[in-house]
Amino acid sequence: MVKTDPPPPKQNSLLFLLSLPILLALFLSVAWYQLDSFDAAPLPMHELTHDAVAAPLLNARILQGSDKIGAGKMVGPEDVLYDSGTGVLYTGCADGWIKRVSVNDSAQDSVVEDWVNTGGRPLGLARGLHGEIIVADADKGLLNVSEDGVIELLTDSAEGHQFKLTDGVDIAEDGTIYFTDASYKYSLHQYPLDILEGRPYGRLLSYNPSTRQTKVLVHDLYFANGVVVSPDQKFVVFCETPMRRCKKYYIGDERKGSVNTFVDRLPGFPDNIHYDGEGHFWIALSSEATDLWHFIQNYPFLRKIMGIVIKYWGHLPPILKSSGAMLADLEGKVIEHYYDPSLIYLASAIKIGDHLYAGSIVNPYIFRLNVTRYPATSSA
Repeated sequence: MVKTDPPPPKQNSLLFLLSLPILLALFLSVAWYQLDSFDAAPLPMHELTHDAVAAPLLNARILQGSDKIGAGKMVGPEDVLYDSGTGVLYTGCADGWIKRVSVNDSAQDSVVEDWVNTGGRPLGLARGLHGEIIVADADKGLLNVSEDGVIELLTDSAEGHQFKLTDGVDIAEDGTIYFTDASYKYSLHQYPLDILEGRPYGRLLSYNPSTRQTKVLVHDLYFANGVVVSPDQKFVVFCETPMRRCKKYYIGDERKGSVNTFVDRLPGFPDNIHYDGEGHFWIALSSEATDLWHFIQNYPFLRKIMGIVIKYWGHLPPILKSSGAMLADLEGKVIEHYYDPSLIYLASAIKIGDHLYAGSIVNPYIFRLNVTRYPATSSA
């Protein structure tokens, strides 16, 4: 056996000095992690699964053949509302403008008009019973915008909690407005922290224009998002983004006030949901639930690290992909799935005539696809 001599004292000292920056960085990182106030909680993993519902009909390359409506004339047109009477689209943008878009066969010929600036961030839009537009403004609350552009605040708090992220909205035939506050803790620019923290700060609410009363209908939701009233006026569907599901709250018949699942195990994160007037709901998916996300959601300490990164560096690591929309029937059965691996952050989707129109929280245009020419086909 060959006996080796220990390193000389000077070499040991050099190695120690060289390792000091690494040890210091590790110490500071651990201290930063322990002292930072962001505290991620365990998610209800029994309600989440890696398996996802699959649509029998699929179009996985929707960028092929798509148009860009109003390219460069709008910033983050999140929701898309169609006024069938005038043939005009309304959309709320990141700079506070609600735009009116006259759509032509040629995307380049579409006319984009500045209509009203809310001074906040308009997200969900719904057509009122008397020609007004009801706006879920993330910063301002629930707004009424009259036909001539006069803005009125309807409500901005409930049960002692100020809305931090008023999100989705729809109106029932009796005039009741149903809407979501995605989070009463985090504002829109902080929304990734809400999802990473993993605590249910979201709520489904209603507003009665006659009594001006705001009610919380469902508490403890995980980032409550899009809202739509069923065509038979019996229930309201609302989305919970990080849980990859939509639930329904009954507003009619003997089940009034109860909640159950409409569709779950979605392949991505649902944002807005719209009824197309043809017996279907369109659910926008902002991103696929990637394998990396499935791994991260299991471990609060990893979500805390990501939360700290976002707090101090301002953006998420690149873990998102394959945004699109799913078509479901009135019972919540998934029928078609339109998406593209290169798309992220689609926020709303609605079929108008032969075309699917989709808004986004980041893109400077409204996405359009002719689904008659480029349909979803058998995925078998």
